[in-house]
Amino acid sequence: MFYREVGDLKTSYREDQAVLTITQERYAVFALIAFMYLIVPFIADDFWLNTIIIPTLIFALAALGLNLLVGYAGLISLGTGGFMGVGAYACYKLTSYFPDVNIVIHILLSGIFAAGIGVIFGLPSLRIKGFYLAVATLAAQFFLEWAFGRIAWLYNYNDSGAIDAVNRSLFGMPLTEPYGEPWFQYLVTLTIVIFLTVIAINIVRGRIGRQWMAIRDMDIAAELIGIKLLPTKLLAFAISSYYCGVAGAMLVFLSLGSAEVESFDILNASFPVLFMVIIGGLGSIIGSFVGAAFITVLPILITTIPRAFAIDVDAATVEHFRFMIVGALIIFFLIVEPAGLARLWQITREKLRLWPFPH
Repeated sequence: MFYREVGDLKTSYREDQAVLTITQERYAVFALIAFMYLIVPFIADDFWLNTIIIPTLIFALAALGLNLLVGYAGLISLGTGGFMGVGAYACYKLTSYFPDVNIVIHILLSGIFAAGIGVIFGLPSLRIKGFYLAVATLAAQFFLEWAFGRIAWLYNYNDSGAIDAVNRSLFGMPLTEPYGEPWFQYLVTLTIVIFLTVIAINIVRGRIGRQWMAIRDMDIAAELIGIKLLPTKLLAFAISSYYCGVAGAMLVFLSLGSAEVESFDILNASFPVLFMVIIGGLGSIIGSFVGAAFITVLPILITTIPRAFAIDVDAATVEHFRFMIVGALIIFFLIVEPAGLARLWQITREKLRLWPFPH
């Protein structure tokens, strides 16, 4: 049996409530983290880091934030791109007003502004839910897009209307795009993502996460047992928007180097992140990462595979195929496996528990 739990006994409540209770899982996660820190920076070239790995980590963080809201709290949102944009523009303004402050602190603080905006636009969730809440958050997305393009103060009255990452250093090394080294940007991105992921895991396993899931399953029953819907729902919007805001700031300062309003519109940000959550699996931390990796790598596969057979594919065709494949997969998973790719991993893990015995 590859996946063993027999004999893995606990002697205290603290050990039993740990995030990774099974020894094999704990060693596997530590080995994966060590591989990502010690091996990936040396074997991955600049193309892999800039095009695949760093964007995957950033969008995984955004998908994780949306998954906390949709998958755990049951509150539908189509305004993820707008909240990412709030974090990006907030970080841009912070670097302008406080140039001597560490850029990592700016990135983490920018999420607070996104959380505040998320709470404001989350107020309709107190009266409406489902499709109507999705429409309300979609209106928030359109309003934020309008604000990013019309309020010149947000982009420091730049003639192009874009925000550019300024040159900032960390530990004496240039960090921000395009001044920093890709391997250094990758390590900083990885550290922030792991830090926030651990916090998210502890949130969903604790009292707050249980309250979210109670509201998701039946809000009336949750209110009858003493859960206060007002602060709980707004807290879900705040934490979700914080994660999306941090992801937006990282997208500009650690990946793209500059961004315009279109970088955070519904087609380039909100829908792709929602697709990551649906394909990866609602209510799953690991599903956010799997979905982000799939959506990020898919356009590269569409381009690379035809070229291996001497077939040239232009960018427009790649984009069309991407939407077609993603749409087909969403329909497939909603019919066959609504829990997404994360459920497939759970099934595999259950089978490994009994292998080689029949089941």
